[in-house]
Amino acid sequence: MAELPRVPPEMFRFTTTERADLHTAVLYAFGEANERLETALTSEEVRERLRAVGWYAPVADHDLSGTLKQLAGWGLLDVIFNHAGTFATAEEYERKNLQYSLTRRGEAAFAGVQHAMAMLASAGALQTAVLDAVADRLGELETLLRDPDPGRNRRVFTCLQELEGHLDGLRNNTKRFNGELQRLLRLEGADLATFHEVKSATMAYLQEFVTNLEQRGDTIAAALEGVETHGVSVLHARALDGADLPRTPGTDHATPWLAARAAKWEGLRSWFAQHDGFGARTGDNTGEPVVPRVRQLHDVARRAIVALLQVLDRITDSRRRSSSAAADFRTLARWFATAPAEDDAHRLWDAAFGLGSARHAHLGHPDAELIPSGVPWSEAQPVEVSALLRSRGRTERMGRTGKVRDVAELRAGRRARAEKERAELEAAWAALATTGTVRLSQLGELDHEAFGRLLDLLGRALAERPDATGVRRAVTSDGRVEIVLRAPGDGAVAVLCTSEGWLRGPDYLIDVRALGDSHAGVSAAGSRAAGA
Repeated sequence: MAELPRVPPEMFRFTTTERADLHTAVLYAFGEANERLETALTSEEVRERLRAVGWYAPVADHDLSGTLKQLAGWGLLDVIFNHAGTFATAEEYERKNLQYSLTRRGEAAFAGVQHAMAMLASAGALQTAVLDAVADRLGELETLLRDPDPGRNRRVFTCLQELEGHLDGLRNNTKRFNGELQRLLRLEGADLATFHEVKSATMAYLQEFVTNLEQRGDTIAAALEGVETHGVSVLHARALDGADLPRTPGTDHATPWLAARAAKWEGLRSWFAQHDGFGARTGDNTGEPVVPRVRQLHDVARRAIVALLQVLDRITDSRRRSSSAAADFRTLARWFATAPAEDDAHRLWDAAFGLGSARHAHLGHPDAELIPSGVPWSEAQPVEVSALLRSRGRTERMGRTGKVRDVAELRAGRRARAEKERAELEAAWAALATTGTVRLSQLGELDHEAFGRLLDLLGRALAERPDATGVRRAVTSDGRVEIVLRAPGDGAVAVLCTSEGWLRGPDYLIDVRALGDSHAGVSAAGSRAAGA
């Protein structure tokens, strides 16, 4: 099991001190100098750089020197002695001859602060352009690997770096968008009009993203498989050759670099490749196919849309009611907190919950003459209390038995409606039944009932995964009708007209057939409909 990374304890100490703002500004000054390839600064040069990074307050010499010493003590700065300079006093030595530069820990701390501030300022996104870019880079890598020329290794390296950058952007943006979406769903006290606008924009955004998402995922999976046919080790070896890593004696830069590339490639496979349940890094073997994460985005989008609608219902319901139980209890809690005395709190409790007097005190014994009026109630025989009184606050009332209804007419009406619905269903299936594979555009104009059944069949078929030949199969909920659907290879578009309007979409190849004993009847009806 891999160990968790350990962050040096002093690495971010500068953000928690009383002078955290000055410490951060000094680090930004060194970071800005590094951008200009200036690796070492004196204290005077640091003071000049502070204004460039947004620190305009005056800084005393002892405050600046103390900050530099503290950062050096935390391992964020290196202190370098300038042998070329001269000095006459200790103050001049501090000001001119001591130079400071960021250590590797200091560079990491500065990068961590920058990354944290960028994360706070950025917004998540679901970008289909990133998916297209991943497919393009994989296709380019497959083309480059066909050419054994070593001169192409530099392009292999840069193309692999771009691919990893796109993958990191996709993962980070997806996580941030999902987090922002969950925070939106937990939003309390949102205005209904504002939430309506946000809900509409978010649902349209999700719908646009999931459109053709499955096709994009299949394209990337095919490109990924094409690269792996040349060998992932060959890809990483050629990228290593094109990376031109420094060859320092006694230091192995290649091994950790290759390990990082292997981890990135495993992450790429987990997002897009359909593979078995064996984890290359974890060693777990479930024996079942693992669904790529890109396909799970469909489920995330569907759950998000349902959750948005539920939040909208909750907000609408809370506005419909003058008050909610949660608001009532919060108001009651404030009254309890401001009660002048304990007796007032008790009276408030009795008024709010009605648990003071017993509601059965008015009940008497069935034969009241047997019990003298002077007997205390604590010594008298118990009185039976109705369960309805305890639960509803009232006793039973005996009345006349209700009249038994004659349900013959009701049953006849229900039977007639059922026969009518079945006839309409049979007519709809008869209008949709085909004698073979046809295009959607060949169905002609449909009535509203048949059009609704067709949409149900198409939805069921498109929800299924295609087999190796690209065919999707689905059956109705009663198991009587099956649809076989194929995507149009020529990209044709069909327009279906109904009495309620029209629908425009891909001109799928479909074959609607009956299953079991009803095959002949539906097929014959379909033939009659076609002949008509």
